[in-house]
Amino acid sequence: MTTALSEADWEALRVTAREAMARAYAPYSGFPVGAAARVEDGRTVSGCNVENASYGLSLCAECGLVSELQATGGGRLTHFVCVDGHGESLVPCGRCRQLLYEFGGPELVLETPAGFLTLAEMLPQAFGPDHLAK
Repeated sequence: MTTALSEADWEALRVTAREAMARAYAPYSGFPVGAAARVEDGRTVSGCNVENASYGLSLCAECGLVSELQATGGGRLTHFVCVDGHGESLVPCGRCRQLLYEFGGPELVLETPAGFLTLAEMLPQAFGPDHLAK
């Protein structure tokens, strides 16, 4: 992993993700989720899941995180953490892996229950913006 953060940085991301998770709106599933990521310029962005009575309109934590990324100046995500209601590491769902690919690319490092993995390892042969430019 060429862009590894120190343990203190990963812990700071975990803390931010847990704080975001504590603000999740999950009255239907009872499954709050929080996410935090480091941006290439050193910022940290976060998000939490927000459910809706029309389940298909619910937003994953990664959606809020990417919205904050764009609202605060954009950039590329470099490191990512997602946690459940107990503060334990989660992996993003397939939809969110695709969203993270758009804003972090294959080199984005994710903390997972299996350890640190790049998005390329979690989403091999991903479809992305480069495919549309051809």
